[in-house]
Amino acid sequence: MPSVSRRYTTGRSRFARPSGRPDEERSAPVVLMVSGGADSTALLVLAATSALDIEDGRGAARIARERLHVLHVNHGLRGLDAYEDEEFVRDLAARFGIPCTIRRVDVAALAASTPGGNVENAGREARYAEAGRLANELSARFGTPRSAARIVTAHTADDRAETFLMNAIRGTGAAGLSSIPRRRNRIVRPLLDRTHAELCDLLRMRGIVWREDSTNEDTHYLRAFVRHELLPIARERNPRVVASLSTTCDILSEEDAYLTSVAARVLRELTRREAEGLVVLDAARLAATEVAIARRVVRQAILSVCPEARLEARHVASVLGRVAAGEGSLTVPMGADVRVEHGLLAIRARTSLPAPVAAWLEVPGRLEFPDGRALTARVLRVPDGTDAAAHARAHGLEWEGSSVLLDAVAAGVDPARGGRLWVDVPHAGEVLCPLGMHGQSKKLSDLLGEARVPLSERALLPVVHTSPTGSVVWVAGVRADERVRCGPQTRWLLELTLVVGD
Repeated sequence: MPSVSRRYTTGRSRFARPSGRPDEERSAPVVLMVSGGADSTALLVLAATSALDIEDGRGAARIARERLHVLHVNHGLRGLDAYEDEEFVRDLAARFGIPCTIRRVDVAALAASTPGGNVENAGREARYAEAGRLANELSARFGTPRSAARIVTAHTADDRAETFLMNAIRGTGAAGLSSIPRRRNRIVRPLLDRTHAELCDLLRMRGIVWREDSTNEDTHYLRAFVRHELLPIARERNPRVVASLSTTCDILSEEDAYLTSVAARVLRELTRREAEGLVVLDAARLAATEVAIARRVVRQAILSVCPEARLEARHVASVLGRVAAGEGSLTVPMGADVRVEHGLLAIRARTSLPAPVAAWLEVPGRLEFPDGRALTARVLRVPDGTDAAAHARAHGLEWEGSSVLLDAVAAGVDPARGGRLWVDVPHAGEVLCPLGMHGQSKKLSDLLGEARVPLSERALLPVVHTSPTGSVVWVAGVRADERVRCGPQTRWLLELTLVVGD
């Protein structure tokens, strides 16, 4: 089969320089992932004897032998054959004078403990986890930055074409159709321009045997089905189908990288609030965004708060449906709770739902909240000749509602001895007399609705009371109570401030 021609472009994803100094990059460890099959055996041979491009900015070049280290992961799935694979890889590495590490992982047990129980996925995750661990250990031993290490896999043009077709069968977007990237962080794939047949020919010419995995013939697995059933039919129409699909993957990968960078910028522009496990976006502006970018913005936002979310295209479409409607909620499996209301899209990781806060706030004093915010209180004397009410209004405007000045005595605080106030979250049926309504009462829930406070945010909202059963003093950041407003008789000020991180 003919070689796959490498496409040369000026795209950043192809030629971006890695971080770190050149001398560190050229002395950092290179971990070769070797299973014992033809492709990975050829990878070991080529790394030891030929030039490879491991994406350090130099193009194809010989790799110093002292940098190389072989990793073989035994999945424990093939009985005696798996241990024979171990011995084969260990002997081959020794033949070329390369250190070899064998790691054993019970992939079946790992898959059984994971929702969905996919053995292939569990095996892949285990391999990369072990490779990352070994790269870190070797980096520490070499005295080089972890980011300068390289983890090299033996993926070929055939693997890329198979993955493209597999993802197309499952259903995916541009990222999935980009198939296997040439590089992702420390992981590089220098054999993507070669075919499996070419590598087998190379080994035969050098008189080197390899191991065959019988499970590769079992078409019960999707990859084997694509390899043995679909691709042979496609080759009948186009003998260069693998090369054609590889070129398509390159194009899609570069376009996907560009659109991802655009979406990341738009996400930053639309973000109205961020906290641990929470991101709030401007839903109105998101609804007006081009759908190709909006999909990516939603995907990035959800994964930013819950990287393990089982996110599918239908989930993203459902979120955008709520955004278009201007309201609604849904839950992403193993991921996040999503709610659209009051022009905002709130995405919260399910594990980050806040615990109710109910505690005393000493005056003077400070009350810390689990999410990093704090509520502070202190008593101040009204400056001589100052209109307390005007002073309080100016203070509120300056602090944009995050701090208020109230009448300390009316709030039940002794100017000389201080006191304490009760802080809780909003409760159903709770009422207050909002400042500016001249003593008229209003349900707290109605006030929060008028203030466009999302339901998902209300459990985080501190409400200050005179006591656990007393009247409301201040709904933090929203409104104070009319009964504690400053007036002509006010001599002592109670300053309450909601601090959002120090």
